[in-house]
Amino acid sequence: MNTISKEARVIFMLGLFALASLSLTACETMEGAGQDIEKAGEAIQKKANE
Repeated sequence: MNTISKEARVIFMLGLFALASLSLTACETMEGAGQDIEKAGEAIQKKANE
């Protein structure tokens, strides 16, 4: 029934984990993380409004 294989899900989840880890290590403080998340949200909102 599932169209995505178990291996593809595992690879996808590992990729997301790696991306999250890299983005969090780039932020020196929680304030920096909040600013990064806010900027990402603004970029998504800008694209949605186009």
